[in-house]
Amino acid sequence: MTADVSISSVSSRSLAGAATKAVASDSVAHHHPKFIFSWSRNSTLPMFPKPDKAAFIAGALAGAASRTVVSPLERLKIIYQVQPASHYKGIMSSLVKMWKEEGFRGYMSGNGVNVLRIAPYSAVQFSTYEFLKGIMASTGAEIDTPRRLIAGSLAGIASVISTYPLDLVRARLSIESAHLGANAAERGKKATSIWAMTVKVYMEEGGVRGLYRGMVPTAAGVAPYVALNFATYEIFKAYLTTREHAPGTFLKLCCGALAGSISQTLTYPLDVLRRRMQVVGMSSMGYNYKNGWDAIFCIIRQEGLRGLYKGIIPNLLKVGPSIGTSFAVYEFSKDTIERFEEGRD
Repeated sequence: MTADVSISSVSSRSLAGAATKAVASDSVAHHHPKFIFSWSRNSTLPMFPKPDKAAFIAGALAGAASRTVVSPLERLKIIYQVQPASHYKGIMSSLVKMWKEEGFRGYMSGNGVNVLRIAPYSAVQFSTYEFLKGIMASTGAEIDTPRRLIAGSLAGIASVISTYPLDLVRARLSIESAHLGANAAERGKKATSIWAMTVKVYMEEGGVRGLYRGMVPTAAGVAPYVALNFATYEIFKAYLTTREHAPGTFLKLCCGALAGSISQTLTYPLDVLRRRMQVVGMSSMGYNYKNGWDAIFCIIRQEGLRGLYKGIIPNLLKVGPSIGTSFAVYEFSKDTIERFEEGRD
């Protein structure tokens, strides 16, 4: 089956010029044209690579593994970012408090919805990044760092849009089970389920608009984070790659951990902003921001610049193993799937 794309607003002369431009100047250009309009080999328009199935599956596995490994620290980071008073102080004491009050279930609170969110989120992110790299690569060659940054930022935005309601619900569940701002009667209530929280937000906070509250500042924060993450990881990986051998799983894990730590530190204030915007609708939290800019000014005015870095220590403790695990699992899973498919052929 072919899937030619008809573009009525572009003249045949322009299309012919684009096709000529795409295949010119390189002896291997006829294998992987630069510009993308069609999946049909019989088309007169340039072709583009089909989305990578292996990257999508491997991305989902990588996301699920990375979040489960650091679930306690992920939840603690969210609590630090949004607690109006210092109910949780110190990383070890907070983890002990969480264990005493809720047990192992407290460490995993919100992880179910987090995995449900991060699996498609990571799948979309990795597969979109690989797809955009294929588009931007000039005739099969490796792309440069600026193009990696563009591909990474677009992949980050695509992953946010596709899974944002689950991210908002996950944050609400993590905060609710910690009883932040709750009175004694509310503390005894049974935990809200994923579906119940989704329905509650939908019914009480403006329908679909409520489920996407704070998405714009989230996308603005995720885009540079993902861009830096992918670009930095590939730079480290390329540095360790020689003609004799590529870096093994452990070195890839280290590259991912270092890349994640750098990119997260540079973009962390935007992550704080995302969480604050997600809990605006929770009356017990006491936050009432009009928009993202209002939230930033309020945080700086009331908490100082340190308020923009609340929770960064547990976040850095988790981001290294999390991103490292993500890249290592992704590369291993993708290679395994591709070898399996080659074996079938």
